[in-house]
Amino acid sequence: MSLPVTAFSEDQAEAFDRVAEALRGAGVDIEESSVSPRTEGGQGVLAVIGKAGSGKTMLLARLAEALTEAGVDTVSGDYEGRRRKDRRTLAILAPTNKAASVLRNQRVPATTIHRILYTPVYDPEYEKIAEWLVGNGERPSVEGLTDAALDRAFAFFQTVRSVPGALATAGLKGSDFILGWKRREDPLDIGFVDEASMLDQKQFDDLREIFPTLLLFGDPAQLAPVNQSGQMIFETLPEPRKLVLHRVHRQDLDNPILDLAHALGDDALTFEDFERMIEDAARTDDRVVVSPRVEAGLMARSPVLVWRNATRIRLIHAFRAAFDAPADALLPGEPLICDGIELPLKHRKKRLDLEARGLIKGAQVIYLGPGRRPGFSRLHVIGAIEPQVSAASIVKIEMPDEEEPFIPFAANMGAAFLHGAAVTIHKAQGSQWREVQVFAPDLYAASRAGRNEAGIPLWKRLAYVAITRAEERLYWVTRYRLGKPAEPLTTRDLDAPPAPFSLDREDDGE
Repeated sequence: MSLPVTAFSEDQAEAFDRVAEALRGAGVDIEESSVSPRTEGGQGVLAVIGKAGSGKTMLLARLAEALTEAGVDTVSGDYEGRRRKDRRTLAILAPTNKAASVLRNQRVPATTIHRILYTPVYDPEYEKIAEWLVGNGERPSVEGLTDAALDRAFAFFQTVRSVPGALATAGLKGSDFILGWKRREDPLDIGFVDEASMLDQKQFDDLREIFPTLLLFGDPAQLAPVNQSGQMIFETLPEPRKLVLHRVHRQDLDNPILDLAHALGDDALTFEDFERMIEDAARTDDRVVVSPRVEAGLMARSPVLVWRNATRIRLIHAFRAAFDAPADALLPGEPLICDGIELPLKHRKKRLDLEARGLIKGAQVIYLGPGRRPGFSRLHVIGAIEPQVSAASIVKIEMPDEEEPFIPFAANMGAAFLHGAAVTIHKAQGSQWREVQVFAPDLYAASRAGRNEAGIPLWKRLAYVAITRAEERLYWVTRYRLGKPAEPLTTRDLDAPPAPFSLDREDDGE
């Protein structure tokens, strides 16, 4: 195998070699492109740690490519073929749909942790088609499906390796071929986890039960999960299990946003010094903008990032007022954040069904309009492979200075949503947007509060996470003002052919 290792930095090459050695111990030789049948046990947990721009994603992609060349199959959450003793597998995971989509946009076949923990149960008749598509069986004959329909499914699968998507092109709905969802019991093989700073202890324990060889990719400068007491999972590993990358690759792109992010590592830097650095950058590079107000038009697809909940709620109401949104309804195009599934325990199957659609806690969605039944919403799940779904919804609009939110409409039970025009920086982890607005008065307040997290001033951690969410342009908003939108809310940017696969059954959740 010939990998372009000359593109690696010295620390990336060292990390690649260390991971290759661990994989060799697990029976996969990525340097010789050979595999051995999996045996009991694995290589445990390794972590690749580095700040923004250090090349973690590049290394993950190269390792995944090398595993594929060696004959390791990549598994996803939509279908898993029958197990073979000699089969070696890799799953590439992220904590959220949005984080997984960031990888998929770079041609890395990622799925969410949830879609690996819970697997679909296929109807045996349609499972024959799935086995054929993945190369484990002969072309089947299925009652009700023509040869032309099977041809369409096969052609789709050659381009987009999604079994549900292929079955949908044959004219099937998810409810036709998926009987339900079950918690995975059998172990897998090798797991890569991106955005590992977002992992909590329970997720980590679940993953260790499934993957005998687990590789975590994480940024130590981000914010730890709220329930982790300021410590990230990979920080608990022994030092020999941590492979550290330093800033090299994206620094060479002369990216002012990354320059600002890495400047926050200076212990002597004050908030006032940092703002002056932002102002200097804005004078010479249009990728950094100092803005006296929040732009309402940007908030529809890229939430304003804030520290305080009170700020978030104020900005959401300002956004809705700017678009003349009625108090008792949503406008098509309004952004929402999934706040979890509100279903009794006895409806576990329905909960799994909703979550399988991508409606897991923290998922970002765009409201498209009401469903066919009261309480249902048509939604576009950002980052999902099949984004357009309809689901029983409970929409909550939080009110300033009031404990109870206003609920413009709700099903009896189903997916709960908060408004998404502004989100806390904690909630933004794992996501990226082309343009990001950061609400500087909140970070100033954090600096004045004098709080620290794991020995680092909280405002610096907040600022680092917030500005590294921006892919192309950073807006540093300096005042409590809102710029009026140039045009009404729209969903035209989401227009696309009907999703190839949907679990859309409007009796779910009721």
